[in-house]
Amino acid sequence: MEKNSLEVSHDQANNRFIVISESHTAVLEYRLHANTILFTHTGVPPELEGRGIGRMLVKTGLEYARNNNLKVETLCWFVSKYIQRHPESVD
Repeated sequence: MEKNSLEVSHDQANNRFIVISESHTAVLEYRLHANTILFTHTGVPPELEGRGIGRMLVKTGLEYARNNNLKVETLCWFVSKYIQRHPESVD
């Protein structure tokens, strides 16, 4: 499956963004508190690695935060690394 055909879905009931491909699920989990979104975990199964899915998840999560005027905090090294490489992604 090509990267361009993958879509990120927001599973609000479970506080996560997901990509499903080949019966595998990649996730970006978060917690909301007041006006803050705390990203807690990014998980991409080995079968889906190397396709940029983790970056897609983080980018979508950060866009959600921006669109909803949420302060971003992270406990996830992958999200932190993304923000370091793409400082324009957060206000």
